[in-house]
Amino acid sequence: MTPRIYHNARCSKSRATLALLEERGLTCEVIHYLDTPPSAAELADLLGKLGMTPRELIRKGEAEYTELGLDDPSLDDTSLLQAMASHPRLIERPIVVANGKAAIGRPPEAVLAIL
Repeated sequence: MTPRIYHNARCSKSRATLALLEERGLTCEVIHYLDTPPSAAELADLLGKLGMTPRELIRKGEAEYTELGLDDPSLDDTSLLQAMASHPRLIERPIVVANGKAAIGRPPEAVLAIL
């Protein structure tokens, strides 16, 4: 299976993770998720593979987090997934999917565990 990386070329961790995979001789399917964001359903699937909740995957330092009031503890997972699908900058990056599993490349070497 070809590894898939949800990539943001402006992010140093994302670039380093992609470089690490390529150094290992892997050709990846690169998804520029800011241009083609995953749907809420795709995000739910990724979360299952990551073993995380939407709150754990959301980037709290982004302006949209505050602007959309996503710190409200009463928001359910569906609302958070919709927000991330509509505002992909809120999605933690990079995410690598391989062998039915997923990992976040923070640090980049963390993705090696799923290869």
